[in-house]
Amino acid sequence: MELINSGISNAMGNSSWIRRMFEAGLELKKQYGADKVYDFSLGNPDLPPPPEVKRALTSIAGHADEPFSIGYMPNAGFTEIRELVARRVSAEQGRAIPGANVIMTCGAAGGLNVFFRAVLEPGDEVIVPTPYFVEYDFYAGNFGGKLVKAPSKELTFELDIEAFERAFSPRTRAVIINSPNNPTGRIYTRAELTALAELIRAMEKKYDRAIYLVSDEPYRFLNFAGSELPPVMGLFPHAVVIGSYSKNLSLAGERLGYIAVDSGIPGVEKLMAALTMCNRILGFVNAPALGQKIIAECIDAEVDPGIYRERRDAMARVLDAAGIEYTMPQGAFYFFPKSPTADENVFIEALLEERVLAVPGRGFGRPGYFRVAFCVDKKVIEGAAPGFKAAAAKFGRK
Repeated sequence: MELINSGISNAMGNSSWIRRMFEAGLELKKQYGADKVYDFSLGNPDLPPPPEVKRALTSIAGHADEPFSIGYMPNAGFTEIRELVARRVSAEQGRAIPGANVIMTCGAAGGLNVFFRAVLEPGDEVIVPTPYFVEYDFYAGNFGGKLVKAPSKELTFELDIEAFERAFSPRTRAVIINSPNNPTGRIYTRAELTALAELIRAMEKKYDRAIYLVSDEPYRFLNFAGSELPPVMGLFPHAVVIGSYSKNLSLAGERLGYIAVDSGIPGVEKLMAALTMCNRILGFVNAPALGQKIIAECIDAEVDPGIYRERRDAMARVLDAAGIEYTMPQGAFYFFPKSPTADENVFIEALLEERVLAVPGRGFGRPGYFRVAFCVDKKVIEGAAPGFKAAAAKFGRK
């Protein structure tokens, strides 16, 4: 007698590689002690929120005894917060976005689910370059959508426009990009995004249907080389930006994000009404009130990105010493190196023997690579150096 949905049952059997490694790490820490295990499995920012967050919380607490201070608000979020976010997104995108075109959501994950619920019909397809954030499969599948993979170029992870072209079909409804990228740290160039936008525009004409370009941007602030972060709005008419405050304010557990929609979309008012309705009917009702009130005083604050830059450089030295091949991440807080053996699971096991935890690339749709999250203390990174070197040496690396 089956108790649960068959699709969920299958998904549980193939549960997230990230969580599997995280749980393996817990067992190793029990056995050897937390300071003897080097866990790079989970992208959970360890930096405390910036001081502005504490000041905001203190201010909010001073009004907590007032009626409706933490109560319901319009499903799209507090009007004044939507206006603040719209001003920030407008500056980033170089395009005027009114507050009415912003919806506050339960993190970027909630935003993606709300968006897909509003625009996908069963059988519609969402194209994503590989490697990609593991949960996209579920977010599209929750509403009958199918994720279609367009492999990016080897090692550099540049967008492969020809691969994208092969991925389009009459059922394509959206293309999702993530820049800076999880898991590669790649920042897509203006030339790449322009070529992609031109292709989407041609496919809209070919198939006579709206195709959205969705930019998932929770790592926008982590740009180590000062590379240009080209806006998607203005490049393409059906552009949507989804972001969160999990990383730049270290508020991952508060679950606060947003959807911002380009004003140039024909019928944008109908789309915004649909998004607002989906925010409600999916059970989110509204984004957390406390999180929105924090943003009122912290919209321009962020943790120190220089700390992550130092950690990136330390991680690069560890990989170099182990003879592991990689492309230096331009942003985010991940490396996606090439495995020294074709089956990266074998290398992951070798790392485990050294009490080092990383995640196989196949979990991100790209076998032959592995992911390392460097949002951990620099001492952890440096302490893992002998383990990386010993594991790589088993496969002929220096």
